[in-house]
Amino acid sequence: MNATETFAEPAVAPNPALLDIRDLTLDLPDGTRLLHGISLSVAAGETVGLVGESGSGKSLTARTVLGLVPDRSTITGEVVLDGAGVLTAAAPELRQLRRHGAAMIFQDPRAGINPMRTIGDHLTEALRLAEGWSTDAARARAVELLEAVRLPRPEDHLRQFPHEFSGGMLQRVMIAGALTTSPKLLVCDEPTTALDVTTQAEIIGVLTEQRASRGLGMLFITHDLNLAASLCDRVYVMSGGQVVEQGRAHEVLRDPRAEYTRRLVAATPTLVGAAPGSTADHSIGDSAEHAGAQHPSAGVSWMTSDSVHDDRETDAAATAAPARPMLEAAGVSKTYVRRGKEPVRAVIGASVAVTRGGALGVVGESGSGKSTLARMIVGLEAADQGDIRIDGRERTAVPRNRRERLAHARSVQMVFQDPYLSLDPRITAGRAIEDALRLHTRVSATEARAQVLELLAQVGLGEKHAAARPRTLSGGQRQRVAIARALAIEPDVLVMDEATSALDVSVQAQVLDLVDRIRRERGLTVLFISHDLAVVRRVCDETVVMRRGEIVERGRTAELLAAPQHEYTRLLIDSVPKPGWDAEAAGAEVEAAGIDGGVSDAGADDGDAEAAAAETAKVEAARQAR
Repeated sequence: MNATETFAEPAVAPNPALLDIRDLTLDLPDGTRLLHGISLSVAAGETVGLVGESGSGKSLTARTVLGLVPDRSTITGEVVLDGAGVLTAAAPELRQLRRHGAAMIFQDPRAGINPMRTIGDHLTEALRLAEGWSTDAARARAVELLEAVRLPRPEDHLRQFPHEFSGGMLQRVMIAGALTTSPKLLVCDEPTTALDVTTQAEIIGVLTEQRASRGLGMLFITHDLNLAASLCDRVYVMSGGQVVEQGRAHEVLRDPRAEYTRRLVAATPTLVGAAPGSTADHSIGDSAEHAGAQHPSAGVSWMTSDSVHDDRETDAAATAAPARPMLEAAGVSKTYVRRGKEPVRAVIGASVAVTRGGALGVVGESGSGKSTLARMIVGLEAADQGDIRIDGRERTAVPRNRRERLAHARSVQMVFQDPYLSLDPRITAGRAIEDALRLHTRVSATEARAQVLELLAQVGLGEKHAAARPRTLSGGQRQRVAIARALAIEPDVLVMDEATSALDVSVQAQVLDLVDRIRRERGLTVLFISHDLAVVRRVCDETVVMRRGEIVERGRTAELLAAPQHEYTRLLIDSVPKPGWDAEAAGAEVEAAGIDGGVSDAGADDGDAEAAAAETAKVEAARQAR
C-alpha cells in the first residue's frame, strides 16, 4: 500500500459535527491541485489532529475553515462550520463566522500582532469595533481572558507592548485574543513548535483547560506525532494534499497502516522512560518495527528508516578519544546589564569539555543560558569571567580584527536555528559556500566550485541545488546548505544552536544522521544546543542540563535520561508529550516547580534579556556570514 491510498475506515466525531469538511479540492489558476478530496470532522469538545510534513496541505486545509484561500483558486466540496457553509458565505456572513464560529492561533505569535500597539489594544479592538462594547467593558473582558490563560497581573500586561513578552507569554496572549469573541472552534496551526518543552506543556495545558471549560472544538495542526498522540482524540494524516490515514490518535500512531504514516513514525524521536534493561511501555515509536529498527537505549529510543545509532560505537569512540579536550570552557560567566532593571546573570560559572570527535548536548528551557554559552564559544560574546580553549588555543576574547575573526572562524563554526537568516537571499547556495571557501582557503575559482559540489554531495544535495537561491529551497535543504558552508573550512568544532527544532521529523532525522556521519568520518567535535531531549539523545554522547544560567546536571546522555538525578531534569523529561500524557497536570507541575514557562512576575521573564541578546547576536552573525 502506498502513501496516496486513503483508508476509508470511519473516524467520525462522537457528537454532531461542529466542523464538517466534505470532499474538499483546491486548484490554483495554473491547474495545480493542492487539495485532493479532503473530508474530516470535528465535534464540540473534541480535539482533532492534522499531522504531516511541510507541504502536505494541512495548514491550507485548516485555513479554508476561515475562508482564507489563495486568490483566484478554484474550490469544490463543502466546508460547514456550525451549520453554515463557509465557501458559499457572503462577506458579512464570513466575518460573523470568523468572529463567533472559529478563531485561529498561528505558529509565530509575533507575526500576528502589531508591535506598535499595546496588548490591551490588541485584545479590546475586536470587542469595541465589531461588537460595540464600551472601553471599560472590553478591558474587563481582556483582564478576564488573561487570567484564564494563567498570566499574572493582567492589568499591568494590558499596558505593555509585544516586545516586552517572551514567546510563551505572547502565545498565551494570542490564545486570549482568539477567545475574545467566544468562538466555538479553535484552529491551532503549530502553536508550540518553537517553544521549549516546559513552555509547551503550559501552553498545551492552557488550551486543554479552555477546551474543557468552554466546550470548544479544536483542530490542531502539528508535525509532532508524540504531541498529536498525547493531545488529540482523533488524527488525520496528510501527504501531498490527501488524507492517507485517519482514526483514533493512539491507534493510528501506534499501529499505522499507511506506508507514509509508518515512515513518519519511524523518523520520530521518542522518550519512553524505561529503566535500563527493562521492557519499556513504548509510545508511537513501537510501530517503527514495520519500517525500521528500534534503537536499543536505556530509557530513550530513536528510530530511523536508514540507520540505528549504537551505544557500543559511542562507547568505543569515547574510549579511543584523546585525553585533551578539543573544546574546553572553564568557569565561564556572562551578565547582561539592563538600563533601569536588575542585571541578568545569563551564564554562571559554566564548565564544559568535549574531546575530538565527541558530541556534547546542552539542554534547558528558553532563557537557561545555553545560547549565551554557545555565543561565547564561537566568539560572538565576550565572557565576563572564565576561560575558553579550542584545541588548546585561547579563545576567550571576542576577535578584535579581521585576522582574528578569520582565525576564530577556522576553528569553530555555528549553524543557527533559521538558516534563512544567515543565507544571503541574493546569491545562490553554491555561491554562499564558495565565498566561505575562498575567504578562508587559497583555492582557485575552479577548485572552489568543484569543492562546493563535493560538499553539497556530502550533505545529500546536488548541482541543481548549487544553482538555487535560498527562497526556492525547503527548510531542510537550506539547513543542509548552512551545514555544508560551516564544514567548508573544516572547523575543529561545530556549534548547532536549535538547528533542527523547526524541521519536519523526516528532514530532522536526515540532518541528524548527516551530522553524526560527518562527526565520525572527520573527527568533528559538536556542541549541540537544543530543548528537544530525544534529539539530543540521537546525537550526543554526553549532556549537560542548564537552568537559570547554571549547569545543574551532567552525564552520559542515555544514563542521564534514564535516571535523572536533578529535579529540574526530571521535570524536563516529564514535560515531553507522550501517549497518556496529562497536559494540564504537566503544566501545573511546571508552575508549581517555579519554572518560568514563559511567565514572569516582572513582565517579560529574565530569559528575555538573554533571548534578546541572542537575536541581536544571530543577526550580527548572519551579516558577518554574508
